[in-house]
Amino acid sequence: QAQLVESGGGLVQPGGSLRLSCAASGSIFSIADMGWYRQAPGKQRELVGIMSHDGRTNYAGSVKGRFTISRDNAENRLYLQMNSLKPEDTAVYYCYARWPVTAGTLWGQGTQVTVSS
Repeated sequence: QAQLVESGGGLVQPGGSLRLSCAASGSIFSIADMGWYRQAPGKQRELVGIMSHDGRTNYAGSVKGRFTISRDNAENRLYLQMNSLKPEDTAVYYCYARWPVTAGTLWGQGTQVTVSS
């Protein structure tokens, strides 16, 4: 069964950095678009950024220049490097995969990121 498992969340001070990791298993992820969404308390889930199966990236304006997505298809892993973190980045971060051919999607269970002094 296909699954995505996030790790790397935690508490960090404003201006700090965190690196989230998403371990993928049970399917062929090299042909999937993969990315990160986040959901803050009382708000809708929003796109953070996404990397297509052929390596193109797209980021939300609020994180552009601070966050970077990378992927290792050999290891079936997706990463989110977050720098210059702000309190408004506090949210549960979800890993996401979408297969363009079938339009199938998959979500991870989420990992909490808290930016606070």
